[in-house]
Amino acid sequence: MALRRAAHRRGQAAPGGAIEIVPMRRRHLKAVVAIEQQVFPTPWSLSLYLSELAMGGTRAYYVALLGGQVVGYAGLMVAVGEGHVTTIGVSPRFQRQGIGRRLLLRLATTARERGADDLTLEVRVSNTGAQALYHEFGFAPAGIRKNYYAEVNEDAVVMWAHDIATEEYGQRLELIAARVAEQDEQRGEQ
Repeated sequence: MALRRAAHRRGQAAPGGAIEIVPMRRRHLKAVVAIEQQVFPTPWSLSLYLSELAMGGTRAYYVALLGGQVVGYAGLMVAVGEGHVTTIGVSPRFQRQGIGRRLLLRLATTARERGADDLTLEVRVSNTGAQALYHEFGFAPAGIRKNYYAEVNEDAVVMWAHDIATEEYGQRLELIAARVAEQDEQRGEQ
């Protein structure tokens, strides 16, 4: 038990601690907004999240839970055969532990289930770590949105993953899911 508490204080998953990806609910929003305020210079408000959750059919939002605690979240909008990653954030204490990968896997799977053929997102030019994750999911740069992040005077890279409804893309997601399962096994053995 002391090992679990120590790992939790350091922001690491406790041995055997499973990360759960579940649909975002109103009860999660206080924690989501708290993370949002830590990771984005212009955070979304509680009312914006409430309006997004109310749009049900065209939106899908998820949270990552570790021991019942919200440690990350992500959102997706799907319209006319196209998915758009609206947001993805992980608590600074829990970054670089595969939580973003798990969330993006859920979003890509949901986009496919909802009939999207393509998936897009914007990411800061300086966020090379996130860009590497997106490349793993088949995203490629398609352009630059100048000063998209005006609050920090930074451009965004527009990235697309095309043909996500194909069997080939499904196999890509299966490989990513297998790596995630392997990481879970290794975490459980520690």
